[in-house]
Amino acid sequence: MLNIGDFASHGRVSVRMLRHYDAIGLLRPARVDPVTGYRSYEAGQLARLNRVIALKELGFTLQQVRAVLDERPDAAELRGMLRLRRAQLAAAIAADEQRLARVEARLRTIESEGNMSEHDVVVKPVPSVRVAQLTGVAASYQPEDIAPVIGPLFAELCSRVAGAGIEEVGPSVAHYQDSPEGDGSVLVRAAVQVPHSVPGGRDDFEVVDLPPIAEAATIVHRGSMDAAMGSFQALARFIGENGYRSAGYARERYLETPDDLSGWVVELQEPVLRR
Repeated sequence: MLNIGDFASHGRVSVRMLRHYDAIGLLRPARVDPVTGYRSYEAGQLARLNRVIALKELGFTLQQVRAVLDERPDAAELRGMLRLRRAQLAAAIAADEQRLARVEARLRTIESEGNMSEHDVVVKPVPSVRVAQLTGVAASYQPEDIAPVIGPLFAELCSRVAGAGIEEVGPSVAHYQDSPEGDGSVLVRAAVQVPHSVPGGRDDFEVVDLPPIAEAATIVHRGSMDAAMGSFQALARFIGENGYRSAGYARERYLETPDDLSGWVVELQEPVLRR
């Protein structure tokens, strides 16, 4: 038997915590002296304490911990639960990091207001190119909805194109279109430029000729696309101040895409019409 102090020491918890676990029925002492009220624990109870702490550290409430442990999961079942919870927490952390990156990008945009010259924007025609592409659907055109769709699309597309033995002959392109569902969702298309000799009618990806754009307001963005808001808004200001109106979503033409996202170079091409 271990007294409560020794048990707490071996379990790396406080005596106060053990008393609380006793009070809520989560971890009862093996024996309570009827005269002194002193609590004593068996060494074997450390196994339950380990499970309590592991579940608690992974974000389970004490009520949830008790419900889980009362079902007496074996080590394999518990390990599976902990791995699942760990994955959920990792996903939540990643989402928070992405949210923080978007906030920082918005702050940088605010700080740079008025500092981007309209001479950074060039109006020019964009020629037609033949591309292989895959299509996904994002809930909206917001960055937090687009990013989880476009990355996996490009990874899958590049794998399929390489597997088909087709050479990429130019920069990849992302382009967008409102979904016909009319619910605010957006069709997201990841495309890579391929030779004009590549025929259509494939099952593994679509081969199409991207239509030309007669006039596009273009700007070169340098850095991660998470920080592209300032460049998009520079396009919007130019369009609004120079007698144009937007005629659709901007295409993203990826000129340089090294592993370090800060080194990316992307041309934004927004179709425009004269008012």
